[in-house]
Amino acid sequence: MDPHLLRTYVTVARLASFSEAARELGYTQSAVSQHIAALEQDLGAPLLTRRPVAPTAAGERLLEHAGPLLLRLDAARADVVRLASAPEHGLTLAVTPTALGPRTLAALRAEGVTLRALARDEIPAAVATGTADLGLVDGLAAPSDPLRLPDVAPLTTRGVGEEPVCVLLPADHPLTRRPGLRLGDLVDARWLDAPGAGLPLAHLRGAGGGTGFRSALRYEGTDLHTLTTLAAAGHGLTVLPHGIATGVPGTAAVPLVEPRLVHRTELLYGGGLRGAAAALAGELLDGV
Repeated sequence: MDPHLLRTYVTVARLASFSEAARELGYTQSAVSQHIAALEQDLGAPLLTRRPVAPTAAGERLLEHAGPLLLRLDAARADVVRLASAPEHGLTLAVTPTALGPRTLAALRAEGVTLRALARDEIPAAVATGTADLGLVDGLAAPSDPLRLPDVAPLTTRGVGEEPVCVLLPADHPLTRRPGLRLGDLVDARWLDAPGAGLPLAHLRGAGGGTGFRSALRYEGTDLHTLTTLAAAGHGLTVLPHGIATGVPGTAAVPLVEPRLVHRTELLYGGGLRGAAAALAGELLDGV
């Protein structure tokens, strides 16, 4: 399949409009119609109904394949460009907020670094397609176990740090006097769901057997201060790395002791590293 035709099809299906797709892609509406017709002829099946514009059953199946196919093509292009023209100075680092631990902050150079805070599942694609030179992702894992990341392209993944995790409680919470907490005892507690700022509730459900951990409040931002302020005000519990959870005003950080979980951070990159990206990766991997 011609990837240009496939991109046109994905855009039309997403926008549910030939004219809107033409405007976004910079084609005429006639050219968009010709692209769709050529793709349908190639595959021998109608892919879109015209009024309204919507995928057919065959079109829905093609959409399942199209995203990964186009992403892999973008990743291949970015990998070649990265090798041919890696800048000696400056880099873009895609991160989750809780991945910015003390070692990472100490390794950042004073100039030329752009930080992009992204959702965990978006970082591998950002690195693969070249919109970020390096990625730092984090999550809950058993000690020394790798994180489960989307398989979007051939990327190198290296662990750069692990630390204990704590449950962040309001200072007046009855559990603050405990020396440690078991996840199984907190299944029915009120939780903050903040996938962009903290550790996702889905990770807790996975560690706790897949049930419970209902969300009392959902926060869709990426600011850690907002998340900890919500926890201090009693809007719900959250699990954070020990270094972030300790010392937050109005809260108590109680270690999570069962199951045995750690906050793991991993570095992602594609192809060979050069310039500023190689220097930062070397700092992060030194001694690991």
